[in-house]
Amino acid sequence: MIRRYRNWYYPLISFSVALGISVGTPQTAVAVPWFELFIRGTQIVQLYNISDEEEVQLGKQINDRLVGREFQLDRNASVNRYVNRIGQRLAKNSTRPNIPYTFQVVRDRSVNAFATMGGFVYVTTGLLNTVDNEAQLAAVLAHEIGHIASRHAIEQMRQAAVAQGVATAAGVDSSTLVQLGVEFALNRPRSREDEYEADRLAIQTLARTGYPQIAMVDFLEKLRNQPSPPAFLSTHPDTGDRIARLREIINAQQANR
Repeated sequence: MIRRYRNWYYPLISFSVALGISVGTPQTAVAVPWFELFIRGTQIVQLYNISDEEEVQLGKQINDRLVGREFQLDRNASVNRYVNRIGQRLAKNSTRPNIPYTFQVVRDRSVNAFATMGGFVYVTTGLLNTVDNEAQLAAVLAHEIGHIASRHAIEQMRQAAVAQGVATAAGVDSSTLVQLGVEFALNRPRSREDEYEADRLAIQTLARTGYPQIAMVDFLEKLRNQPSPPAFLSTHPDTGDRIARLREIINAQQANR
């Protein structure tokens, strides 16, 4: 009788220990019993090892919340085809071409572009009316693709979930992640390191796609010299610093050709 008891009890202990090791940061996580999660039918996502498929699915849910509730998409078919054509070319030449990308035009006069997890990129009509040429638009899209390629949104959401205490022993409730994703897409700035990394990756993607890399510098200089620079620049690193770093990267790459 004791032997039969051990046969099923020890594997259960091993599973519990393995689960505790895989979660991490136990001091900020609030454990929710597995049985309760099963009864509630809650979809739980473990952000430490989220798959591409899970990320794309979460991105779709975030996009569904954004479109129609937070902003309206521009319905000009030719404009959307134009932006999508440029975006898809860039995505194929990015460091993460193996997920589907969706490029959408937001009807908004402000100059802005942003992205969320799973390959969703947004650009406003105000930005389209501000760029001088296709290469400058490509530079903006390449920067947002850089954020997706580096999975910056996932890391940002993971840190927020832990800080807010909404991460459980199993992971994070998908509905909570969607809400965080909406908030980050609209309001939360990324770190200086994330922005610099997205700039660096954008320069590489532009070169691979055949666009002049200097277009990114030209567009930033144009925005900086406007009487009223776009609001989103205030949440990014200093524009002058970004331009200086971009020029260094471009010069170094050209010198090595």
